[in-house]
Amino acid sequence: MFTGIIKELGTIKSLKKDADMLIATIESKQKLEIDDSISVNGVCSTVISTNDSEFTVEYMPESLKITDINKWTEGDRVNLEPPLAVGDKLNGHFVQGHIDTTGKISKIHNDEFEIAFPKEYSKFIALKGSICIDGISLTISEVSKNTFKVSLIPHTLKNTTLGFKKEGDLVNIEVDMMSRYLKRLFDERDNQTDYEFLKDRGFI
Repeated sequence: MFTGIIKELGTIKSLKKDADMLIATIESKQKLEIDDSISVNGVCSTVISTNDSEFTVEYMPESLKITDINKWTEGDRVNLEPPLAVGDKLNGHFVQGHIDTTGKISKIHNDEFEIAFPKEYSKFIALKGSICIDGISLTISEVSKNTFKVSLIPHTLKNTTLGFKKEGDLVNIEVDMMSRYLKRLFDERDNQTDYEFLKDRGFI
């Protein structure tokens, strides 16, 4: 579990294909151990090796499919956040590190980013709601049919990868976990209502 508060900008040192997987080594000052979890651009990643100046993680085909990992190149900066520990301050919102989809930055105006997203995720995106972009906890300031806007303070622009992003770039999106579970709850309620309706009338 994470909070969406970035602790460090790491640098991708190397990328290696291994069959259908990708192995990434990232320069970082994080104190990590093998099997630790860390959020890399919002993707929950497992450390497979580490030393004082870098760590290595690997990604399965599913992660490569639904995130922007395939767009990474050596030298890219990435947002890093270690997992939330018991007793830590919750300054962002609960983030799982499970990317739902990617979006595209359609417009940047000063500190405001407009992001286009697949329309099937509109049910999870609400005005003033929380959203995680490349591992960063942000608040949605405006929503339209297939875009939303977020406003960034100068500190966030300076200390995260969004300060380097350009129009047309992809970003990883994780919707608020509460909205995901609420949708499932309401879907189950609707299914149950349909079942009882048919049963009461002798159809099943």
